[in-house]
Amino acid sequence: MSPEEFRRQGHAVVDWIADYHSRVESFPVLSRVQPGEIRSQLPPGAPEQGEAFDQILGDIERVILPGITHWQSPNFYAYFPANASGPAILGDLVSSGLGVQGMLWSTSPACTELETHVLDWLVPMLGLPEKFLSTSSGGGVIQDTASSASLCALLAARERTTQFVSNRKGCDGRLVAYCSTQTHSSIEKAMKIAGMGSDDLRHIEVDKNFAMRPEALARHVERDIKAGLIPCFVCATVGTTSSNAIDPVREIARICRDHNLWLHVDSAMSGTAALCPEFRFINDGVEFADSYTFNPHKWMFTNFDCNCFYVADRKHLIQTLSILPEYLRNQGTESGAVIDYRDWHIQLGRRFRSLKLWFVIRYYGIEGLRHHIREHVRLAQQFVAWVRDDSRFELAAPAQLNLVCFRLRSGDHANQLLMDRLNRSGDLYLTHTKLDGKFTLRLCVGQTNTQARHVERAWQRIQQETGKLGNS
Repeated sequence: MSPEEFRRQGHAVVDWIADYHSRVESFPVLSRVQPGEIRSQLPPGAPEQGEAFDQILGDIERVILPGITHWQSPNFYAYFPANASGPAILGDLVSSGLGVQGMLWSTSPACTELETHVLDWLVPMLGLPEKFLSTSSGGGVIQDTASSASLCALLAARERTTQFVSNRKGCDGRLVAYCSTQTHSSIEKAMKIAGMGSDDLRHIEVDKNFAMRPEALARHVERDIKAGLIPCFVCATVGTTSSNAIDPVREIARICRDHNLWLHVDSAMSGTAALCPEFRFINDGVEFADSYTFNPHKWMFTNFDCNCFYVADRKHLIQTLSILPEYLRNQGTESGAVIDYRDWHIQLGRRFRSLKLWFVIRYYGIEGLRHHIREHVRLAQQFVAWVRDDSRFELAAPAQLNLVCFRLRSGDHANQLLMDRLNRSGDLYLTHTKLDGKFTLRLCVGQTNTQARHVERAWQRIQQETGKLGNS
């Protein structure tokens, strides 16, 4: 493709994306295709000859779009958001255009240095401890997701505990780790990948608000030590997936300090709320963490994938993951004066992800980002008020930020029917969890373009479908 054709077709693609965002509300939020329907419209083999770009773009509309669940719809309230924005998309386009593979400082100094600088920006923006700055003993790196970040934290904890013997001789079968019963499943997966095994992950009981009980953690740790096991890692969550519960990080940190355990804080979705000073209660105790992670691709208008992972002491992470074959040796690395981010995560290769985050922060500014976060929280709290005022419903968990967990009082079957009807309608998309063993609906307000009218309409549709259930 020549530069001239790229320019022409590029304009067409940008126009299509802009048009898509302008009409995204017109589509059913949840895709209605059946399994195999998309593949049935694709030819069985790849084309022998190249095809016209217009035809390719046309098939996006004809074949692909019907199979899209519209995560960028302002009526998407499911899971946690994976929101995007114009500046983030354009930043990603520039990244793709440059085609950088930033595994080493020397393979593109701007890729490394911009990333370091933007992650240093975020430390004061979020009110995080200064030990996470690159100018201190720690620093930050962009990973793909919080799952990868948590795996890296677990590996570093494993190696620090065993004085880096596990990297050479294999994992000590006595190592154990801890999380709450509400912790994201990625921690259990990390245990399997790290060779520690899911049986050695202790799931700690939670309180009535679904937050980890520190006293229960202390009992488990002491019991394991008495049994000859070696505790090494605790994951505290600030904003669990099911209910947005916030673990008592400060109390958990005290137990970790007493037993020299690595404390990892997962704030994947809720961490963005700390942009607003009034929500920085979520950071209580984070100053004691060995590592911390949050996802700008969830609630900071930066398109997937973009996770920020911080460590208090980078030498543990680097010593855990560093390996230097001859073909990667270079003057910059040998000088010790640069960061090589290949040593900060699992994969060797890495994209220029910091560009899109840089675009977002500069385009919105801190105050612009705060405005959107505050509005999302306000809308969620308005929804809470509506739920409380309707005797047919109850809140299933405290709604501290932008996630509301609620349910009909009439039981699991009614809640399942209500969610299914709403999702089939295409007007909005909700997902569920189970809290206290009860089927619970989740509504998360976090999409870039969600406004008051969308949340009002969502509540109206919930009431309408609830009324139909009562009449059926």
